[in-house]
Amino acid sequence: MSAYLLSRIGQTMLTLLVMSVLVFVGVYMVGNPVDLLLGTNATPAERQAVIESFGLDKSVWEQYWLFLSNALQGDMGNSFIFNQPALDLIFQRMPATLELAMTAFVMALVVGIPLGIYAGLRPQGKLSKSIMTFSILGFSLPTFWIGLVMIMFFSVKLGWLPASGRGQTVDVLGVPISFLTLDGLSHLILPAFNLALFKISLIIRLTRAGVMECLQQDFVQFARAKGLSETRIVLVHVLKNTLIPLITVIGLELGSLIAFAVVTETIYAWPGMGKLIIDSIAVLDRPVILAYLMITVVMFSLINLLVDILYVLVDPRVRIGGNA
Repeated sequence: MSAYLLSRIGQTMLTLLVMSVLVFVGVYMVGNPVDLLLGTNATPAERQAVIESFGLDKSVWEQYWLFLSNALQGDMGNSFIFNQPALDLIFQRMPATLELAMTAFVMALVVGIPLGIYAGLRPQGKLSKSIMTFSILGFSLPTFWIGLVMIMFFSVKLGWLPASGRGQTVDVLGVPISFLTLDGLSHLILPAFNLALFKISLIIRLTRAGVMECLQQDFVQFARAKGLSETRIVLVHVLKNTLIPLITVIGLELGSLIAFAVVTETIYAWPGMGKLIIDSIAVLDRPVILAYLMITVVMFSLINLLVDILYVLVDPRVRIGGNA
């Protein structure tokens, strides 16, 4: 176990190093932030002063080495626009994004797994076919279009739910939380469902396929021959074996919910990391862009590690490191 964890930590550090090079060079080669910050009326002296203050007069590799050295000390640089540490800006917005992503993740599990099980147990039923039609629509319809339609219907036409913002929050250990207040919860429902819709469709189809496959296995037939109830067969034998391959996909999808909530946060003006990165890209705020992308890589790496460990808990036959 310890050797495996050390190996994975080493892989994570190597991944971070490679990604830092790719991301830094990619961001460096796109545009000139000085042009956006000063405009066309700035004098050459003013432009040179800003370039030197941001360290943009150095070569790309000198800037990268300075970035890497500071990053190892927990310093991602100061935002060009806000003149604050980039990591502080990210961490200020992170609770909103994590709350939105986790709510969407829970929605996807609570809705997707039961519907997938039902569709797998009765694949020819009318309700099952309706569920699969819904899953196809969830895959096919663009997220931004669904978000706009839900705003028009639930917010503008019916007036049931607010269209933007985070609403009232409550501080828990210094972290603002929305879902603990009625106003915050009402603001959370639409963006969370919009973000969860694709994942619900994915989980429905994966669960359905897993259930249908497990029902054909010998251990299910043997359980029925022993006289076990259908409920016990489904919950103990079918569901457990269906969850094993599902865990990997669910873990990766959690990472994508956190990293790629950009569209949903933009549509609903949700004050999270996604909206911050869009605003930063518009003005080429390089430190914030780099900090966001590096934190995203760290999140994905940690989630993958947790998924591997969870595999062992769900299926004792699997041993970390490949040992039987």
